[in-house]
This record gives sequence, structure tokens and C-alpha cells, in this order.
Amino acid sequence: MFENILNQISTFPPIWIYITILLFAFVENVFPPSPSDIVLVIGGTLVGAGDLSFIITLIFATLGSITGFMLMFYIGSTVDKKLIHSGRFKYIPVNSINVVETWFRKYGYFVIIANRFLPGTRAVISFFAGISNLDPKKTFSLCFISALVWNIIMLYLGFMFGNNVEAIDSYLTTYSNIVIVATIAIILLLVIRFMFRKRKTAV
Repeated sequence: MFENILNQISTFPPIWIYITILLFAFVENVFPPSPSDIVLVIGGTLVGAGDLSFIITLIFATLGSITGFMLMFYIGSTVDKKLIHSGRFKYIPVNSINVVETWFRKYGYFVIIANRFLPGTRAVISFFAGISNLDPKKTFSLCFISALVWNIIMLYLGFMFGNNVEAIDSYLTTYSNIVIVATIAIILLLVIRFMFRKRKTAV
């Protein structure tokens, strides 16, 4: 399957491949899930084949990542927090929102610099970073560093192991699933801990 995709993409003009990579990187931060990582690996394979420039591919991918992240950050920063905390949205537990916000204000910048290494949670991270009123300039800088490092790694994987794209996709999927499960477990533990402390204080 990936061999067919490579053959088809390699026939496109380079500028359209760069734009495709940018769009996938952008969309992943706004409407997850998106196969942006494997698309970037395929881009690295095309770099190895001489069809694309490493630097230009990296620029487009990083631009897409940052733009998507900062859009969700902006949306989070402009959300009516009173409405969220009102409890009107039954599918959004207020206690969970409080826990995540508190946690983000304390550790948010560390999470942002690690956000590209946390597939499946990137849109959530940027949104809560905005809700938690983290500093936009610092958020942008850390987001840029995180996106740059991750994109270099993905391009390098495609460049070095382009003949095994399916294996890379399998490893990335496994990695993504582990990260998502671990993230959910951590959030649940934080919520339970928060509720336990609240109940203990009330007593």
C-alpha cells in the first residue's frame, strides 16, 4: 500500500507535496487523529530519493504543526470559561476540567515542549494551554522547538528506512496507542486524587 502511495506522490510537483505535508501537520492539531507522522515519514523517503529538499520539507511540516497548535491555543484562550465551568455540558466533567487546568498551570510548559511526542493528544494540549492562559510567546517558542525536533526525527526515519515504511507505521501506531492509554490513565489518577482531597477537606 505504502509503495503505491510513494509511487503516486512522487509523480506530483514538489510544491504540492510540500503543501500536502503542511496540511496534514496542520489538520492533526485541529481535527485529530490524522496520519501526519507517517505522511512525514513518506516525505523523508522522497527526500532520500532526491524528489524533495530536506530543509524545505522540514519548514513546511513545522509551519503546519505550529499553525495548527497556535490556532487551538487561540481558541482555548478565547473560550468562555464560565460556560465550561457552569456544568451545562454533561459530557465534560467540571472536576476534570479543574484538575487539568490546575495541572497545566503548574506543568504546562513542560507538556508543550513534549507535545509533538504525544500523538493523539496534541489538539487537547494546545486547547488546554490556551484555557490555562499560558504565555503565548513562551508557548510559541516551546511549540516550535518540539515540532522541529519531532519533524526532524520523522524525516530522518523516512530517509534512512524508506524501504520499511509499513514497519515504521506499525511502530508509530503502537507508540501512539501506548501514549494515549498512559495519558488517559494519568488524567484519571489526577481526577481521583483531586476528588479524594476535596472530599477529605470537606470532612
